[in-house]
Amino acid sequence: MDSLTQIVLGAAVGEAVLGRKVGNKALLWGAIAGTIPDLDVLAKVFTDELTATEMHRGFSHSILFAILFSPILGWLASRIHRKLNVDWKSWAWLMFGSLVTHPMLDAHTNWGTTLFWPFEYKVAYNNIFIVDPLYTLPFLICVIWVMTLRRDNPKRSRINKIGLMISSSYMVLTLISKGIGYYHFQRSLENQNIDYTNMMTNATVFNSILWTATVETDDQYLIGYYSLLDVGKEVEFTTFDKNRDLLGPAANEEIVHRLGKLAQGWYIVLKEGDKWYINDMRFGQIGISNDPDSFPFSHEIWYEDDVLQVKQSQRNRENMGEALGQMFKRVLGK
Repeated sequence: MDSLTQIVLGAAVGEAVLGRKVGNKALLWGAIAGTIPDLDVLAKVFTDELTATEMHRGFSHSILFAILFSPILGWLASRIHRKLNVDWKSWAWLMFGSLVTHPMLDAHTNWGTTLFWPFEYKVAYNNIFIVDPLYTLPFLICVIWVMTLRRDNPKRSRINKIGLMISSSYMVLTLISKGIGYYHFQRSLENQNIDYTNMMTNATVFNSILWTATVETDDQYLIGYYSLLDVGKEVEFTTFDKNRDLLGPAANEEIVHRLGKLAQGWYIVLKEGDKWYINDMRFGQIGISNDPDSFPFSHEIWYEDDVLQVKQSQRNRENMGEALGQMFKRVLGK
């Protein structure tokens, strides 16, 4: 999820492990450890854009990473805070808890995490958007409240537990909401006699009330929306052609295979002039549209001196505010 949420979760875990012994230093180190896995974004400084994108949420978001680095960070914290008389093992447990809960939380989003690295399988439950204020804000309020209390204040532990319970309960509710959405999508597909090979359901931007389904057929994708506030309505699906044939000879290029793997097969192809656009469908649309160019996560590819080039596309993002307004209106149901 977003960096603020990971900082809050890491801090809360730090407080749960060592708050009574070291006070706000537990919050601080928990927040630091909760941020560390996302430092893999620095890979773009040392490598190309596509490789850096492939590396994101890889090794640094694995259980193995947490196991290897928690003792190192624990030892470092124990050396910095020698006067606190807390052994490095206790600090290491704090670091492990904050490091490992980061990818566990990210696994609930669309991107997923390579939790069991070096195995390539990505864990992705797709039940919460990468930014969800209903998850983060109550949690954040509890953590800030904890910071204002002395470490020997018994309220400190209780408030921190409340924050963890609220966030965890909300996460369970998103899983229930996803299940309800999946049922309605599946029923609508059956009622409309639509044959399909695969279906992916996701929460839409900033909420867990409006859900979207991306349904795969042999040569098309269908996208539909369902709000928990909808009343007695069949889901209406919009069709998008896969257009894989537009790639021509470029379909055999390594870059195209890598982009397809990155999108886990969920992508459509557009062509304009001598350029192709590979639109990743996992992260939904900008707004609700039948425009095949309404997917924000897109890569542009083209030949230059007979070598296929690639960069992330920034097209069609200027109307983001209008699109979000359209999306929030749809949340209210129909």
